[in-house]
Amino acid sequence: MKNFVSTLIAAILLSSCSSQPDAVPAMDTRAIETMELQSAGVAGSSQWDGVIEAVQQAELTAQTGGRVAAVLVDVNDPVQSNQILLRLSGVEQRAGQAVSLAQVAAAKAQAKEAETTYTRYKELAEKQYVSKQQLEQAQATFNTAQANVRAAQAQATQSAQQADYTQVRSPFDGIVTDRMVEPGESVVPGQALLSVFNPSQLRVQVQVPQQVADALRQQPEVSIILADGSILQAEQVHVYPSADAQAHSVTVRVLLPKSDKPLKPGQVAKVVFSIATTMNQLWIPESALWQRGELSGVYVITGQAVLLRQLRLGDRRNGKVQIVSGAKAGERIAVDPSQAASALAAFKAAAEH
Repeated sequence: MKNFVSTLIAAILLSSCSSQPDAVPAMDTRAIETMELQSAGVAGSSQWDGVIEAVQQAELTAQTGGRVAAVLVDVNDPVQSNQILLRLSGVEQRAGQAVSLAQVAAAKAQAKEAETTYTRYKELAEKQYVSKQQLEQAQATFNTAQANVRAAQAQATQSAQQADYTQVRSPFDGIVTDRMVEPGESVVPGQALLSVFNPSQLRVQVQVPQQVADALRQQPEVSIILADGSILQAEQVHVYPSADAQAHSVTVRVLLPKSDKPLKPGQVAKVVFSIATTMNQLWIPESALWQRGELSGVYVITGQAVLLRQLRLGDRRNGKVQIVSGAKAGERIAVDPSQAASALAAFKAAAEH
């Protein structure tokens, strides 16, 4: 009987253990060659990516409603300051202006009549032919007529401005970059019509760490490397006095000099600050980098796991690449990404079986 009970307990325990799923074993990462990320002080010039933008650029919008009668310019056309670029039909605006001018004429006629009456009553009052009350009424009528003239003139000025809004003019010398409407379209106030920029005044704006901004205030020497490799010397450097509260970075505006190169807003450029900066940076060999198209990353070894981490990269020098974000000092990464990928694939295949 004792043997039977022992056998039954053993069977129950065995069945209980067999009903639970097998525990997934931890990955053995000892065979993967790794390296520890370490920050190092790097001295030399500081280089940042930026985009060329125009100092003077404007999106011209409709300031009154109407139908587009004519668009006198197109994209890439040079324009001069105060040049008419687009016309609206303006029938209602011109009619309103005519009504306002007629109201001004009527108000002036009434004011002239009231002035004549007041002058005559004033002379009669001196001879005591009219009462003081009649004189005061004549003066009040004259004052009211003058106020009506001023109101009518103000309304005429507003109507004239509305009529002038039917002709869209260029605010400065420049080039048309975009055209959003065609003749025959109806537009409403605030609708975008054209875009213009001044090609003679261009700049690049970048965000830099506070320590770079402090050094740049002492030594504002900046070069701009264009997409074709040519180098321009900055005409003016403006470092913002305060830093962004969230990004903890400082805005730097670099004014480009006049150049015979066809520079346009939106083109990429590199801004190089000739300052002796020492910054803690993370650099890894390019051979440790996992690359798929525009995506870059590394295999990070954490305990008994391998994780693919996406990175944001900076400069590339002498076979090494700078890590801007995505990893930090003290973490271990795989020296050979293909070895780490193979080990991870083998571990997943074994875990599935």
